[in-house]
Formats: sequence, C-alpha cells, structure tokens
Amino acid sequence: MLAETICSAVSVAGLGIAAVTAYRKRFLSAARITAYALVPVALVMTGFVEWVSGMVFNPTVWAGFGLLGVSWLLFMTTRAVERRGLTASEEPGAPGKPKKKVKGSPAASAPSLGAGRAGAQPQSAAPADDFSDIEAILKKHGI
Repeated sequence: MLAETICSAVSVAGLGIAAVTAYRKRFLSAARITAYALVPVALVMTGFVEWVSGMVFNPTVWAGFGLLGVSWLLFMTTRAVERRGLTASEEPGAPGKPKKKVKGSPAASAPSLGAGRAGAQPQSAAPADDFSDIEAILKKHGI
C-alpha cells in the first residue's frame, strides 16, 4: 500500500514538472517527462509493484537467492581448480590421464637440427627476402 502511494506521488510530481516544461514551450521535453512520469502508475496498475514487494519481503525468496549465490560460488571454484590442473586425476602417481608437459621443460624443447645429411643444402634465404612484401606495402603507402 505504501509503495503504491509513493509511485502515485512520483507520477503526480513528474506530471507537474511536465506541465511547467510545456508552459515554457518545450513540448518535446514535456512529452518525454510525461512518458517517464506515467511509468510508476503503470507498474502499480499491472501489479508489478505488488509482486516485487512480495518478493523482497519474503524470507524464502532471500534463501533462494542465497542458494543461487552458493551454487555460483561452487561452480566458479571448481572451474578455477580445474583450470589450474589441481584435480585428483593429475596428481603424481594417480592413474588416469597422463601428466601435461610443462612448457620450457627439457622434453618440450625445440627439435634439434641433428647431424648434417649428405645431400642437405643450407638454406640461403636472406632475411631481406622475408620482408619484401611488407616493404612493398609500406612503399605503396609512402612510408
């Protein structure tokens, strides 16, 4: 009941401001203010205000929001643990998936070039050839 009274008072105040604005010959602004002023009364008439006030003051609804928060927190925590790779199946000595190789470890180093082969020819591509297309684009734009 109090919420409906407050919404009505806000609407009446908005309509008063719209009337003053229209008196000053600013009709577009007055129409916009009128539109905003009619929203609270429309919400009261549709029952939205009663529904929201019933939801806000109901302890069961707040318990539901609390459970939603706890479930979201658990979901995000399990995702963070999973991304860090601290799950039980990846612990040392645990059966399951093989352990991921760490970047920069000796097993993950760059391949060696090996001993030279008999028919191998060294690559003779000059570094200037690699950037010829870039140079052409820069020259085209005058850079």
